[in-house]
Amino acid sequence: MRIEQLGDGEPEIAILAAVHGDEPCGVHAVERLLADDPAVERPVKFVVANERALARGVRYTESDLNRVFPGSPDADSHEERLAHYLLNELRGLTTFSMHSTQSYDEPFAVVDEAGALADSICPYLSVDAVVEATGFTEGRLVEYADVVEVECGLQGTSKAAENAVTLAYEFLAAVGALPSERTPAEEVPVFRLRKLVPKRTAEEYAVFAANFQRVAAGEPFAAIDGEKLVADEPFYPVLMSPYGYEEEFGYAGELSGQLGGDPVQRDSATRSSSG
Repeated sequence: MRIEQLGDGEPEIAILAAVHGDEPCGVHAVERLLADDPAVERPVKFVVANERALARGVRYTESDLNRVFPGSPDADSHEERLAHYLLNELRGLTTFSMHSTQSYDEPFAVVDEAGALADSICPYLSVDAVVEATGFTEGRLVEYADVVEVECGLQGTSKAAENAVTLAYEFLAAVGALPSERTPAEEVPVFRLRKLVPKRTAEEYAVFAANFQRVAAGEPFAAIDGEKLVADEPFYPVLMSPYGYEEEFGYAGELSGQLGGDPVQRDSATRSSSG
């Protein structure tokens, strides 16, 4: 685990990269920020987490780091031990964690719930949506730390790397570490995860549905070895892709409201999305 700092004093904010070793976009952003050396108004801790997996270009070496928090210093696996020490480094810090995905080419945020933390940061980020992962956070960092995760774009692409730089600067502005030049978005849709969409072992998978776009009841949304899967009720696909996960396509979600607008509209959006 590599730790760097900009600014003097005890940091209250952190930027986190390489939770997964095959998602290098966040490392690119950390290197750019350290090279730029902006005059931060609040000290910032930078953490490159899973250096071992990063060096090998793999998601993890023994266990998925973002599924084993809080970890243990006496655990058998590298990632479980790392989770313990990483959590200690981030304890009490408002943290921005950068990831990338195989399911969507534009940035979106993932939080435990759309509360005060998400409200204060996400409308200032160039994200298409915010995903509430409540109920699906077992072993994930969002369950144990004040963290906003952002999927910066498609895994391994230069676009995701550049998005990560932009988003990291936007985060620092949102938390008062840099001057703010971006006005908050008026409407950032919030999607709540509802259930996993499983897939059985097969030779070929396909996904027809677009993430964050409503799938109607009776509409085909994916296929397994050419056999179409049809929605039995309306849902919004989230993190859905043919090969991103081994045992599921992704998640079925619901539109639960928005950030950056009138809070009353959240209740209205929830009611309208349930039909």
